[in-house]
Amino acid sequence: MDRRKFFGRTGKALIAGGAVACGAAPDKALAKTHAPQKGVDYYAKLGVVPFINAAGTFTVLSGCLMPAEVQSAMSRAASSHVNIEELQRASGEYLASRLKCEAALVTAGAASALTLGTAACVTCGSDQAILNIPEDMSGLKNEVIVQKSHRYGYDHALRNCGIRFVDVETVEEYEAAFTPRTAMAHFFNAASEGKISREDWVRIAHAHGVPCFNDAAADVPPISNLWNYTQMGFDLVTFSGGKGLRGPQCTGLLLGRKDLIAAARKNDFPYGNTVGRGMKVGKEEIVGLVAAVDWFLNQEDQALQAEFQKRAERIAGHLKGIPSVATQIFVSPVANHVPHLLITYDLKQVTITAQEVVAKMRQGTPRIELHPSTGGGPAMPGLPSGDNTIVVGVWMLQPNEDLIVARRLRAVLSEAVSA
Repeated sequence: MDRRKFFGRTGKALIAGGAVACGAAPDKALAKTHAPQKGVDYYAKLGVVPFINAAGTFTVLSGCLMPAEVQSAMSRAASSHVNIEELQRASGEYLASRLKCEAALVTAGAASALTLGTAACVTCGSDQAILNIPEDMSGLKNEVIVQKSHRYGYDHALRNCGIRFVDVETVEEYEAAFTPRTAMAHFFNAASEGKISREDWVRIAHAHGVPCFNDAAADVPPISNLWNYTQMGFDLVTFSGGKGLRGPQCTGLLLGRKDLIAAARKNDFPYGNTVGRGMKVGKEEIVGLVAAVDWFLNQEDQALQAEFQKRAERIAGHLKGIPSVATQIFVSPVANHVPHLLITYDLKQVTITAQEVVAKMRQGTPRIELHPSTGGGPAMPGLPSGDNTIVVGVWMLQPNEDLIVARRLRAVLSEAVSA
Protein backbone atom coordinates (compact mmCIF):
# COMPACT_ATOMS: atom_id res chain seq x y z
CA MET A 1 0.00 0.00 0.00
CA ASP A 2 0.96 3.61 -0.36
CA ARG A 3 3.13 5.14 2.37
CA ARG A 4 0.41 7.57 3.36
CA LYS A 5 -1.94 4.77 4.26
CA PHE A 6 0.47 3.57 6.91
CA PHE A 7 2.59 6.48 8.03
CA GLY A 8 2.37 10.01 9.22
CA ARG A 9 -1.40 10.38 9.15
CA THR A 10 -2.34 13.59 10.92
CA GLY A 11 -5.56 15.49 10.93
CA LYS A 12 -7.41 18.47 12.33
CA ALA A 13 -11.15 18.02 12.64
CA LEU A 14 -13.56 20.78 11.71
CA ILE A 15 -17.27 20.30 12.21
CA ALA A 16 -18.88 20.61 8.81
CA GLY A 17 -21.63 23.14 8.70
CA GLY A 18 -23.88 24.73 6.15
CA ALA A 19 -23.78 21.89 3.61
CA VAL A 20 -24.99 23.00 0.20
CA ALA A 21 -28.11 21.56 -1.34
CA CYS A 22 -27.79 17.86 -2.14
CA GLY A 23 -28.32 18.30 -5.85
CA ALA A 24 -26.00 21.27 -6.33
CA ALA A 25 -23.80 21.14 -9.40
CA PRO A 26 -20.09 20.61 -8.71
CA ASP A 27 -17.56 23.37 -9.15
CA LYS A 28 -15.89 23.36 -12.58
CA ALA A 29 -12.41 24.16 -11.25
CA LEU A 30 -11.15 20.64 -11.84
CA ALA A 31 -13.59 19.52 -14.50
CA LYS A 32 -11.06 19.15 -17.32
CA THR A 33 -9.40 15.93 -16.23
CA HIS A 34 -9.73 13.47 -19.07
CA ALA A 35 -8.34 13.71 -22.58
CA PRO A 36 -10.70 12.43 -25.30
CA GLN A 37 -10.91 8.64 -25.05
CA LYS A 38 -9.67 6.85 -28.15
CA GLY A 39 -8.58 3.35 -29.06
CA VAL A 40 -9.30 -0.03 -27.48
CA ASP A 41 -10.58 -0.15 -23.91
CA TYR A 42 -8.00 -2.56 -22.55
CA TYR A 43 -9.46 -2.49 -19.05
CA ALA A 44 -12.59 -4.04 -20.53
CA LYS A 45 -10.57 -6.37 -22.75
CA LEU A 46 -8.58 -7.61 -19.75
CA GLY A 47 -11.60 -7.83 -17.47
CA VAL A 48 -10.32 -5.21 -15.01
CA VAL A 49 -13.16 -3.08 -13.65
CA PRO A 50 -12.41 0.62 -12.96
CA PHE A 51 -13.82 2.33 -9.88
CA ILE A 52 -14.74 5.71 -8.45
CA ASN A 53 -11.86 6.79 -6.25
CA ALA A 54 -13.27 7.99 -2.92
CA ALA A 55 -10.03 6.99 -1.21
CA GLY A 56 -7.10 9.13 -2.34
CA THR A 57 -3.78 8.90 -4.19
CA PHE A 58 -2.83 5.44 -2.93
CA THR A 59 -0.33 3.54 -5.03
CA VAL A 60 -2.31 0.30 -4.95
CA LEU A 61 -5.33 2.24 -6.24
CA SER A 62 -3.27 3.61 -9.18
CA GLY A 63 -2.50 7.04 -7.73
CA CYS A 64 -4.08 10.03 -9.45
CA LEU A 65 -5.79 10.75 -12.76
CA MET A 66 -3.78 13.05 -14.97
CA PRO A 67 -5.22 16.28 -16.38
CA ALA A 68 -5.91 16.38 -20.11
CA GLU A 69 -2.90 18.65 -20.65
CA VAL A 70 -0.58 16.04 -19.14
CA GLN A 71 -2.09 13.18 -21.13
CA SER A 72 -1.78 15.18 -24.34
CA ALA A 73 1.86 16.08 -23.61
CA MET A 74 2.70 12.42 -23.05
CA SER A 75 0.92 11.33 -26.21
CA ARG A 76 2.84 13.89 -28.25
CA ALA A 77 6.15 12.88 -26.64
CA ALA A 78 5.50 9.26 -27.65
CA SER A 79 5.59 10.19 -31.34
CA SER A 80 9.30 11.10 -31.51
CA HIS A 81 12.67 9.67 -30.51
CA VAL A 82 14.96 11.76 -28.28
CA ASN A 83 18.24 11.30 -26.46
CA ILE A 84 17.32 10.42 -22.86
CA GLU A 85 20.42 12.08 -21.38
CA GLU A 86 19.59 15.31 -23.18
CA LEU A 87 15.95 15.11 -22.09
CA GLN A 88 16.86 14.45 -18.46
CA ARG A 89 19.31 17.33 -18.44
CA ALA A 90 16.90 19.78 -20.09
CA SER A 91 13.92 18.75 -17.98
CA GLY A 92 16.00 19.03 -14.81
CA GLU A 93 17.12 22.55 -15.67
CA TYR A 94 13.57 23.60 -16.50
CA LEU A 95 12.10 22.09 -13.32
CA ALA A 96 14.80 23.63 -11.14
CA SER A 97 14.01 27.08 -12.53
CA ARG A 98 10.30 26.61 -11.90
CA LEU A 99 10.70 25.09 -8.44
CA LYS A 100 13.29 27.55 -7.10
CA CYS A 101 16.06 25.06 -6.41
CA GLU A 102 19.58 24.46 -7.73
CA ALA A 103 18.84 21.26 -9.63
CA ALA A 104 16.17 18.64 -10.29
CA LEU A 105 15.87 15.08 -11.58
CA VAL A 106 12.81 13.15 -12.77
CA THR A 107 12.89 9.71 -11.14
CA ALA A 108 10.91 6.48 -11.29
CA GLY A 109 8.75 7.46 -8.32
CA ALA A 110 9.62 8.92 -4.93
CA ALA A 111 11.07 5.61 -3.70
CA SER A 112 13.51 5.70 -6.62
CA ALA A 113 14.46 9.24 -5.61
CA LEU A 114 15.22 7.96 -2.10
CA THR A 115 17.63 5.39 -3.53
CA LEU A 116 19.30 7.77 -5.96
CA GLY A 117 19.63 10.56 -3.42
CA THR A 118 21.16 8.20 -0.88
CA ALA A 119 23.51 6.83 -3.52
CA ALA A 120 24.59 10.38 -4.29
CA CYS A 121 25.48 11.04 -0.66
CA VAL A 122 27.33 7.72 -0.33
CA THR A 123 29.28 7.72 -3.59
CA CYS A 124 29.75 11.48 -4.06
CA GLY A 125 29.81 10.76 -7.79
CA SER A 126 32.89 8.47 -7.67
CA ASP A 127 32.79 6.06 -10.61
CA GLN A 128 34.41 3.28 -8.60
CA ALA A 129 32.06 3.74 -5.66
CA ILE A 130 29.04 3.77 -8.00
CA LEU A 131 30.22 0.43 -9.40
CA ASN A 132 30.94 -1.14 -5.99
CA ILE A 133 27.86 -0.33 -3.90
CA PRO A 134 26.09 -1.93 -2.10
CA GLU A 135 28.45 -4.91 -1.54
CA ASP A 136 31.79 -3.16 -1.23
CA MET A 137 31.51 -0.12 1.04
CA SER A 138 35.22 0.12 1.88
CA GLY A 139 36.32 3.71 2.26
CA LEU A 140 32.74 5.02 1.89
CA LYS A 141 30.55 6.81 4.37
CA ASN A 142 27.57 4.51 4.94
CA GLU A 143 25.77 5.68 8.08
CA VAL A 144 22.41 7.46 7.80
CA ILE A 145 21.05 9.17 10.91
CA VAL A 146 17.27 9.08 11.34
CA GLN A 147 14.81 9.71 14.14
CA LYS A 148 13.56 6.38 15.44
CA SER A 149 9.96 7.47 14.86
CA HIS A 150 10.81 8.23 11.22
CA ARG A 151 11.66 4.61 10.35
CA TYR A 152 9.06 3.41 7.89
CA GLY A 153 8.15 1.07 5.03
CA TYR A 154 10.59 2.78 2.68
CA ASP A 155 13.76 2.04 4.64
CA HIS A 156 14.72 -0.47 1.96
CA ALA A 157 14.95 2.26 -0.67
CA LEU A 158 17.90 3.67 1.31
CA ARG A 159 19.31 0.30 2.39
CA ASN A 160 19.67 -0.69 -1.26
CA CYS A 161 22.73 1.56 -1.28
CA GLY A 162 24.51 -0.42 1.45
CA ILE A 163 23.85 2.03 4.29
CA ARG A 164 23.01 1.28 7.89
CA PHE A 165 20.65 3.39 9.97
CA VAL A 166 21.64 5.12 13.19
CA ASP A 167 18.48 5.78 15.22
CA VAL A 168 18.17 8.80 17.50
CA GLU A 169 15.33 10.26 19.56
CA THR A 170 16.59 13.46 21.16
CA VAL A 171 18.64 16.46 20.04
CA GLU A 172 21.44 15.29 22.36
CA GLU A 173 21.49 11.84 20.76
CA TYR A 174 21.44 13.44 17.33
CA GLU A 175 24.43 15.65 18.11
CA ALA A 176 26.36 12.62 19.38
CA ALA A 177 25.49 10.37 16.44
CA PHE A 178 27.73 12.02 13.83
CA THR A 179 30.91 10.12 12.99
CA PRO A 180 33.44 10.19 10.14
CA ARG A 181 31.21 7.53 8.47
CA THR A 182 28.01 9.63 8.47
CA ALA A 183 26.81 10.03 4.90
CA MET A 184 23.42 11.65 5.38
CA ALA A 185 20.67 12.67 7.81
CA HIS A 186 17.23 11.46 6.73
CA PHE A 187 13.89 13.08 7.62
CA PHE A 188 10.34 11.78 6.97
CA ASN A 189 8.34 14.95 6.46
CA ALA A 190 4.90 13.55 7.37
CA ALA A 191 5.93 11.65 10.50
CA SER A 192 3.39 12.23 13.26
CA GLU A 193 6.01 11.77 15.97
CA GLY A 194 9.56 12.92 16.58
CA LYS A 195 11.21 15.31 19.00
CA ILE A 196 13.53 17.04 16.53
CA SER A 197 12.14 19.73 14.25
CA ARG A 198 12.97 20.16 10.58
CA GLU A 199 14.91 23.33 11.34
CA ASP A 200 17.02 21.70 14.06
CA TRP A 201 17.55 18.63 11.89
CA VAL A 202 19.05 20.75 9.12
CA ARG A 203 21.00 23.08 11.41
CA ILE A 204 22.75 20.32 13.33
CA ALA A 205 23.55 18.23 10.25
CA HIS A 206 25.04 21.22 8.46
CA ALA A 207 27.13 22.07 11.49
CA HIS A 208 28.73 18.64 10.96
CA GLY A 209 29.01 19.09 7.20
CA VAL A 210 26.43 16.38 6.47
CA PRO A 211 23.64 16.67 3.85
CA CYS A 212 19.96 16.31 4.82
CA PHE A 213 17.33 14.43 2.81
CA ASN A 214 13.59 15.12 3.29
CA ASP A 215 11.03 12.57 2.08
CA ALA A 216 7.98 14.75 1.33
CA ALA A 217 6.44 12.35 -1.19
CA ALA A 218 2.74 13.08 -0.53
CA ASP A 219 3.13 16.59 0.81
CA VAL A 220 1.56 18.76 -1.89
CA PRO A 221 -0.72 20.66 -1.78
CA PRO A 222 0.04 23.34 -0.71
CA ILE A 223 1.85 24.27 -3.90
CA SER A 224 4.58 26.18 -2.03
CA ASN A 225 5.87 22.97 -0.41
CA LEU A 226 7.61 22.31 -3.72
CA TRP A 227 10.21 24.90 -2.67
CA ASN A 228 9.59 25.36 1.06
CA TYR A 229 11.88 22.53 2.15
CA THR A 230 14.81 23.20 -0.18
CA GLN A 231 14.66 26.85 0.89
CA MET A 232 14.58 25.67 4.51
CA GLY A 233 17.99 24.13 3.87
CA PHE A 234 17.33 20.50 3.02
CA ASP A 235 19.97 19.41 0.52
CA LEU A 236 17.65 16.86 -1.13
CA VAL A 237 13.86 16.64 -1.20
CA THR A 238 11.60 14.15 -2.98
CA PHE A 239 7.98 14.36 -4.07
CA SER A 240 5.83 11.77 -5.78
CA GLY A 241 4.84 12.68 -9.32
CA GLY A 242 1.65 10.63 -9.25
CA LYS A 243 -0.10 12.05 -6.20
CA GLY A 244 -1.00 15.71 -5.69
CA LEU A 245 1.06 16.79 -8.68
CA ARG A 246 -1.27 14.75 -10.97
CA GLY A 247 1.58 13.43 -13.09
CA PRO A 248 2.39 9.87 -14.21
CA GLN A 249 2.20 7.47 -11.26
CA CYS A 250 5.62 5.99 -12.05
CA THR A 251 7.44 9.34 -11.65
CA GLY A 252 8.96 11.35 -8.83
CA LEU A 253 10.92 14.54 -8.28
CA LEU A 254 14.36 14.73 -6.70
CA LEU A 255 15.21 18.35 -5.92
CA GLY A 256 18.22 19.95 -4.28
CA ARG A 257 21.89 20.78 -4.47
CA LYS A 258 23.45 20.75 -7.92
CA ASP A 259 26.40 18.53 -6.93
CA LEU A 260 24.16 15.95 -5.26
CA ILE A 261 21.68 15.86 -8.15
CA ALA A 262 24.62 15.38 -10.53
CA ALA A 263 25.86 12.47 -8.40
CA ALA A 264 22.33 11.01 -8.26
CA ARG A 265 22.12 11.19 -12.07
CA LYS A 266 25.37 9.21 -12.37
CA ASN A 267 23.78 6.43 -10.28
CA ASP A 268 20.65 6.44 -12.43
CA PHE A 269 19.62 5.00 -15.78
CA PRO A 270 20.59 5.00 -18.64
CA TYR A 271 24.06 4.26 -17.24
CA GLY A 272 24.83 0.56 -16.92
CA ASN A 273 25.81 -1.30 -13.75
CA THR A 274 24.44 1.27 -11.31
CA VAL A 275 22.06 0.92 -8.39
CA GLY A 276 19.48 2.87 -10.40
CA ARG A 277 19.84 1.12 -13.77
CA GLY A 278 16.44 -0.56 -13.44
CA MET A 279 14.71 2.67 -12.41
CA LYS A 280 13.84 3.75 -15.94
CA VAL A 281 11.61 6.71 -16.70
CA GLY A 282 10.49 6.85 -20.32
CA LYS A 283 10.51 9.96 -22.45
CA GLU A 284 6.72 10.09 -22.15
CA GLU A 285 6.83 10.04 -18.33
CA ILE A 286 9.59 12.66 -18.14
CA VAL A 287 7.58 15.01 -20.33
CA GLY A 288 4.41 14.08 -18.44
CA LEU A 289 5.87 15.11 -15.10
CA VAL A 290 7.16 18.41 -16.52
CA ALA A 291 3.67 19.07 -17.90
CA ALA A 292 2.14 18.12 -14.54
CA VAL A 293 4.36 20.61 -12.72
CA ASP A 294 3.34 23.31 -15.21
CA TRP A 295 -0.33 22.40 -14.66
CA PHE A 296 0.04 22.33 -10.88
CA LEU A 297 1.78 25.70 -10.70
CA ASN A 298 -1.14 27.20 -12.61
CA GLN A 299 -3.59 26.11 -9.90
CA GLU A 300 -4.52 28.06 -6.77
CA ASP A 301 -4.49 26.45 -3.35
CA GLN A 302 -7.62 28.29 -2.25
CA ALA A 303 -9.62 27.20 -5.31
CA LEU A 304 -8.52 23.58 -4.95
CA GLN A 305 -9.38 23.43 -1.27
CA ALA A 306 -12.74 25.14 -1.82
CA GLU A 307 -13.71 22.58 -4.44
CA PHE A 308 -12.73 19.65 -2.21
CA GLN A 309 -14.63 21.23 0.69
CA LYS A 310 -17.76 21.50 -1.48
CA ARG A 311 -17.53 17.86 -2.47
CA ALA A 312 -17.30 16.77 1.16
CA GLU A 313 -20.21 19.01 2.10
CA ARG A 314 -22.38 17.63 -0.69
CA ILE A 315 -21.80 14.06 0.49
CA ALA A 316 -22.46 15.07 4.11
CA GLY A 317 -25.68 16.78 3.05
CA HIS A 318 -27.02 13.55 1.54
CA LEU A 319 -26.56 11.72 4.85
CA LYS A 320 -28.67 14.09 6.93
CA GLY A 321 -31.61 12.45 8.65
CA ILE A 322 -30.10 8.97 8.95
CA PRO A 323 -30.37 8.07 12.66
CA SER A 324 -27.17 8.71 14.67
CA VAL A 325 -25.05 9.57 11.61
CA ALA A 326 -22.63 12.46 12.22
CA THR A 327 -20.14 14.03 9.82
CA GLN A 328 -16.93 16.01 10.15
CA ILE A 329 -14.62 17.52 7.57
CA PHE A 330 -10.95 17.34 8.46
CA VAL A 331 -7.70 18.40 6.82
CA SER A 332 -4.33 16.76 7.45
CA PRO A 333 -1.72 19.42 8.28
CA VAL A 334 1.04 17.78 6.21
CA ALA A 335 0.53 14.74 3.95
CA ASN A 336 -2.64 14.72 1.84
CA HIS A 337 -3.40 18.26 2.98
CA VAL A 338 -6.95 18.33 1.60
CA PRO A 339 -10.46 18.02 3.09
CA HIS A 340 -11.66 14.50 3.89
CA LEU A 341 -15.10 13.51 5.16
CA LEU A 342 -15.41 11.52 8.39
CA ILE A 343 -18.71 9.69 8.98
CA THR A 344 -19.55 8.07 12.32
CA TYR A 345 -22.72 6.40 13.62
CA ASP A 346 -24.17 4.30 16.44
CA LEU A 347 -23.91 0.61 15.52
CA LYS A 348 -27.05 -0.09 17.53
CA GLN A 349 -29.04 2.22 15.27
CA VAL A 350 -27.23 1.55 11.99
CA THR A 351 -26.40 -2.13 12.14
CA ILE A 352 -23.64 -2.42 9.56
CA THR A 353 -19.92 -2.19 10.21
CA ALA A 354 -17.76 0.21 8.27
CA GLN A 355 -15.89 -2.70 6.70
CA GLU A 356 -19.20 -4.10 5.49
CA VAL A 357 -19.93 -0.69 4.00
CA VAL A 358 -16.58 -0.88 2.17
CA ALA A 359 -17.56 -4.27 0.73
CA LYS A 360 -20.99 -3.07 -0.42
CA MET A 361 -19.54 0.05 -2.06
CA ARG A 362 -16.89 -2.03 -3.78
CA GLN A 363 -19.36 -4.64 -5.03
CA GLY A 364 -21.86 -2.16 -6.46
CA THR A 365 -22.06 -0.66 -9.93
CA PRO A 366 -20.09 1.46 -10.40
CA ARG A 367 -17.46 0.21 -7.96
CA ILE A 368 -16.48 2.73 -5.29
CA GLU A 369 -13.33 2.58 -3.17
CA LEU A 370 -13.37 4.29 0.25
CA HIS A 371 -10.36 5.56 2.19
CA PRO A 372 -8.39 2.67 3.80
CA SER A 373 -8.79 4.23 7.26
CA THR A 374 -12.44 3.17 7.08
CA GLY A 375 -13.45 0.53 9.61
CA GLY A 376 -10.51 0.75 11.94
CA GLY A 377 -7.69 0.73 9.41
CA PRO A 378 -4.61 2.91 9.95
CA ALA A 379 -6.24 6.04 11.34
CA MET A 380 -5.21 9.66 11.31
CA PRO A 381 -4.06 10.67 14.81
CA GLY A 382 -6.61 12.66 16.75
CA LEU A 383 -9.60 11.27 14.87
CA PRO A 384 -11.96 8.45 15.85
CA SER A 385 -11.33 5.02 14.41
CA GLY A 386 -13.33 1.84 14.63
CA ASP A 387 -16.11 -0.31 13.26
CA ASN A 388 -18.45 2.70 13.03
CA THR A 389 -16.10 5.06 11.19
CA ILE A 390 -16.15 5.75 7.44
CA VAL A 391 -13.58 8.00 5.77
CA VAL A 392 -14.21 9.45 2.31
CA GLY A 393 -11.38 10.96 0.30
CA VAL A 394 -12.87 13.47 -2.11
CA TRP A 395 -9.92 14.98 -3.98
CA MET A 396 -9.62 12.27 -6.65
CA LEU A 397 -13.34 12.34 -7.49
CA GLN A 398 -14.33 13.45 -10.96
CA PRO A 399 -17.22 15.84 -11.70
CA ASN A 400 -20.55 14.52 -10.36
CA GLU A 401 -18.92 11.46 -8.74
CA ASP A 402 -19.41 13.01 -5.31
CA LEU A 403 -23.19 12.73 -5.89
CA ILE A 404 -22.87 9.07 -6.88
CA VAL A 405 -20.83 8.36 -3.75
CA ALA A 406 -23.33 10.28 -1.60
CA ARG A 407 -26.38 8.44 -2.92
CA ARG A 408 -24.75 5.05 -2.55
CA LEU A 409 -23.61 5.77 1.00
CA ARG A 410 -27.10 6.94 1.91
CA ALA A 411 -28.65 3.80 0.42
CA VAL A 412 -26.21 1.44 2.16
CA LEU A 413 -26.56 3.12 5.57
CA SER A 414 -30.33 3.57 5.31
CA GLU A 415 -30.84 -0.11 4.54
CA ALA A 416 -29.07 -0.95 7.80
CA VAL A 417 -31.19 1.31 10.08
CA SER A 418 -32.60 -0.86 12.85
CA ALA A 419 -36.38 -1.15 13.07
